Amino acid sequence: MFLHVESVEYLEAYRLQLRFSNQVTREVDLSGELYGEIFESLKDTEAFKQVFLNPETNTIEWPNGADFAPEFLYDLGQPIPQTA
Repeated sequence: MFLHVESVEYLEAYRLQLRFSNQVTREVDLSGELYGEIFESLKDTEAFKQVFLNPETNTIEWPNGADFAPEFLYDLGQPIPQTA
């Protein structure tokens, strides 16, 4: 199954709420994943907050070009219970 990120919401620190194409919403904490040259600037929370959904790649991205694969984000994330 190919997953796509359909929406992103910044929560706090390095945490995001993501909704995926399978209609599952997960909270993802990227604090332990910001290593390597392209992710270094995202340790500044003001830069991290600039996250956006790239409709061409169907995942989250930052203005510096950093991104994560939807499958990685899905596996890393914790399910958020759906409310009726």
